Amino acid sequence: MAQTVAKVGVKKKVGYLYFVDKKGNVACAKMARGKKKGKAKIEVVAKVGVKKKKGFLYFIDKKGDISCAKMARGR
Repeated sequence: MAQTVAKVGVKKKVGYLYFVDKKGNVACAKMARGKKKGKAKIEVVAKVGVKKKKGFLYFIDKKGDISCAKMARGR
């Protein structure tokens, strides 16, 4: 089960991918549609600075908060 790490409350826009970047901030990038070439421009939405633990997956939940769940690896 997932647990909430930080309450951010990010409002998500349609057509954008929201994720937790390497520094622990909430970032977004426009989703690729069709045959575009090149990198998507990444924009930091909220500076949170969450410290990530090894073996956990960090994501933005339905409420717009940062949550984490233990990764299922090496059964």
